[in-house]
Amino acid sequence: MEVRVMWKNARCAVLELADGGIYETKEEYEIVLNGKSYGKTKKVVSSLYNLKPDSSYEVQIVGEKETAKIEFCTDYEFVTLNVKDFGAKGDGQQDDTTYIQAAILSCPKDSRVLVPAGEYKIRSLFLKDDVRVELAEGAVLSAYTDRSLFPIFQSVIQSYDEKDEYNLGTWEGNPLPMFAGIITGVNVKNAQLYGQGRIEGNAGKEEGNWWYQPKIMNIAFRPRMIFLNHCENIVVQGIQVQNSPSWNIHPYFSDHLRFLDLKILNPKNSPNTDGLDPESCKDVELAGIYFSLGDDCVAVKSGKIYMGAKYKKPSEDIFIHQCCMRDGHGSITIGSEMAGGVKRLTVKDCLFLHTDRGLRIKTRRGRGKDAIIEDILFENIHMDHVMTPFVINSFYYCDPDGHTEYVRSREKLPVDDRTPDIRTLTFKDIEAENCHVAAAYMCGLPEQKIRRVEMENVHVTYAENPQAGVPAMMEGAEEVTKMGIYAYNVEELLLKNVSVQGQDGEELTAEGTKVIRL
Repeated sequence: MEVRVMWKNARCAVLELADGGIYETKEEYEIVLNGKSYGKTKKVVSSLYNLKPDSSYEVQIVGEKETAKIEFCTDYEFVTLNVKDFGAKGDGQQDDTTYIQAAILSCPKDSRVLVPAGEYKIRSLFLKDDVRVELAEGAVLSAYTDRSLFPIFQSVIQSYDEKDEYNLGTWEGNPLPMFAGIITGVNVKNAQLYGQGRIEGNAGKEEGNWWYQPKIMNIAFRPRMIFLNHCENIVVQGIQVQNSPSWNIHPYFSDHLRFLDLKILNPKNSPNTDGLDPESCKDVELAGIYFSLGDDCVAVKSGKIYMGAKYKKPSEDIFIHQCCMRDGHGSITIGSEMAGGVKRLTVKDCLFLHTDRGLRIKTRRGRGKDAIIEDILFENIHMDHVMTPFVINSFYYCDPDGHTEYVRSREKLPVDDRTPDIRTLTFKDIEAENCHVAAAYMCGLPEQKIRRVEMENVHVTYAENPQAGVPAMMEGAEEVTKMGIYAYNVEELLLKNVSVQGQDGEELTAEGTKVIRL
């Protein structure tokens, strides 16, 4: 076993215990910190809390079969500002927003804002450069649900000389008015939000709450739980996020981000509660996160049409590892708002459990020539009761324009500025058991085929009593069960040690596809 420090600050550290396990370690380990027992863990990504600043630590990871040791020193900390000293009560009654915000704005560089145990009623809170906000064990930031209490971010604000614009509000890839997030960062650098506490969105379906008539814009679109707009060098670690009004965590045009050892929880039937959606972001790491929610667990985006075409900022260099995706629509989704493209996405050592789809690519005609998907790697993934493990859909029909003849036509249309391009995808060392609908469902455009899909050491089996379903949200896709691999308009489909067992019908059905078996 190998152990490494993934990240640390003055008060906590995140360790990776690499013993070959996926999300959970192969055995339970005891953590010994400076000679004293800290506790036990079965997670590959495990965190240590209540450390002292600028201090040396020796950590031993002790198991029945293996033992490892590592040393590190925590970071410097100047001062701690306790929000209760600013007037916050944490009694679940008083509005504590102003007091917590005052502590954040007053905090100097290399210092901590401490939110101790208690329930703090809040509206929107705004992060600040170079500040570390710690939610201690037992601390709950409990959000109001009254729309009148939240700031509104306008969508596009023209510059004085009308030569440029400032974009604040966004909804599903378009510049639109939205409420500020429960936790918001705008143009923030070098900030940290971490700890053992919880952010509670309190969203529900009763009249007046966020999930009531969710498709209707009421004053503005629903807020995210954490919204990061044009931010850099941000770390979100340890906390639990639940019952979000819409997407839980939404980094937007932001770079150099780390999301570590989180829990993101929402009911299965909650609307638009994506777990973590990087949109036009670069250099993003997701590690040790547990997702259970009502929509896509991770959805990588880059604008619907206008934002992608104008700014041409893809989501790129994204690394997702040692995560558990459960109950969502898609474990890992690309799109459908990806007009700026998605490049160099790597997903390794993850569990996909009871999601509708494993990999889910959603695009269509109209997304544009910059909507390029390339260098996508999925490796060492275990799926259980995923309805359809692999879906690549170039005819995604959501939204009114998705049902037009231009989008749904199977005729070969001209390649022009509206045509998206799916280039290279690799799937290696993947076990998908108890599949229900189809092993894989890949549909490229006749005029711009999916360039290359490589599958190596991929094995799919089916559930004993499978549920029927539609493998992809596209017109013409019929409800099926125990379907094999379906490949439509793929230039090269490379198969090496790929098996599908228990399907009804052919293991592989290929149309307009060159199949290469290695």
